[in-house]
Amino acid sequence: MSLRFAERMLGEKSNVVKEALKLTAQPDIISFAGGLPAPESFPINEIELASAKLFVEKGTSAVQYNCMEGLPALRNKIAERMTSCHNINCTADEIMITSGSQQGIDMSGRIFLNPGDYVVCESPTYTAAVTTYKNYQANFLAIDTDDEGMIIEDLAAKLATCPNAKLIYVIPNYQNPSGKTWSVERRKALLQYAEQYNIPIVEDNPYGELRYEGEELPSIKSMDTKGLVLYMGSFSKVLCPGFRVGYIISSPEIMDMLCQVKQSTDLQSSTFTQMVIFQYLTDNDIDKHILELRAIYKHKRDLMLGTMEKCFPKEAKFTYPHGGMFTWVELPKEIDTQELFPKAIAKKVAYIPGATFFPNGGVNNCLRMSYSSSSDEQIIKGITALGELFTEAVAALKK
Repeated sequence: MSLRFAERMLGEKSNVVKEALKLTAQPDIISFAGGLPAPESFPINEIELASAKLFVEKGTSAVQYNCMEGLPALRNKIAERMTSCHNINCTADEIMITSGSQQGIDMSGRIFLNPGDYVVCESPTYTAAVTTYKNYQANFLAIDTDDEGMIIEDLAAKLATCPNAKLIYVIPNYQNPSGKTWSVERRKALLQYAEQYNIPIVEDNPYGELRYEGEELPSIKSMDTKGLVLYMGSFSKVLCPGFRVGYIISSPEIMDMLCQVKQSTDLQSSTFTQMVIFQYLTDNDIDKHILELRAIYKHKRDLMLGTMEKCFPKEAKFTYPHGGMFTWVELPKEIDTQELFPKAIAKKVAYIPGATFFPNGGVNNCLRMSYSSSSDEQIIKGITALGELFTEAVAALKK
C-alpha cells in the first residue's frame, strides 16, 4: 500500500544524526555524538524533594490543565531572572513556556515561513533547526562564519539579493556545532540589518549559562528595541532535559501568533514539570548549581581538547569553546567524515559527521564532537582511537 504523504515530506531523507545516535545507543560505543548533559550534573535529590512537596501542597492542581502560555508563577520567575541577571527587560506576559526550545524553533517556522521563503542562518548551524525549517519548505541563506560569528560583509551582500528572506536563526553563544561565540560588534550589526530589512531574529540560547571563561556578552534580545527578536531559552542543559521545558521571550505582537500556534499544537506544556521547576527555583540557588555545572564541563572540555592536541594529526584543526558542549573539527578537504564514520564505529567511537550542519551542503571534511556526557576514561580512550583513525586518513592522502 502506497500512502499519500504531504508533498513537503516527500523530499525527506534518512536523518544522519538520527542514524548516528541510533548506533551510539549501543553500550560498547563511546559516543561524542549527542549533546547530552552529564548525568552526574542532574540535581536528583532536589528535584525529588520538589516533586514530593508539590503533591503535598498543590494536590490535584499539579496534574491539572494550566495556562496555554505556561504556569504564571514560572513565567514570573523567568522574567525576574532575565531582567536581573541577563539585562533582558521583560514581563511574564512576554514569555511562553514551550516543550523544549525545539518547539519554539518549530513555532517560529509556522508563524513566519511560507513555501519558498528563505531562512538566514550561520554556516554551519544546528541541524535540527535546518530540518524543522525544511518542513515548512524553506530555503536557506547560509552566511559564512569565522571565530566571531557571522561575517557581516557576507550577510550584507546576500541580504541585498534575497527579497524572500523572512527569518534569521542564530546561536550566538557557544554555537552548535562549532562552539564559537559571537563578538558584541557582530551581534549589534546583525540586529541593525534585521531592523533595516524588517526580518525577525530567532536567538537560540540553550548553552549561554554554561560559560567557563570570559565575561557574559549581551544577548541580541537585550539590545532589541523594535520587538524583532524571539529569544529561546531552556532548562534542558542546566536542570533536567527529560522534562522538556523551554521558553520564548517575544514582543506582544509575536506572542499573539505564538498563542494561536501553541493552541493548535499541544494546548499547553506539562503542568507537572513546570511546577517542579518552579518549586526547584523557589527552594534552591540555581546560580550555585550552574557554577557547579561549569566546573564539570570545563574539566571535560580541557581533558578532551588536551587529549586531541596530543593525539590528533597536526592537519586537524579544532575549536576551543569558552562554554557549551561542543568542539568542531576540520580535517583536510580531501577527507569525507561521513565515509570515515563506519571506521570510527569499528573502533567503538562515534561523532556527528559535519555535512549535516551545512544547510546547503557542499562541506564534507568536518565533524562535531561533544564532551558533555562522557567520563574521563571514555574521553581519553575515544579521542586516542579517533587520533589513530585521523592520522591514518591523513597519511593515506600523502601516498
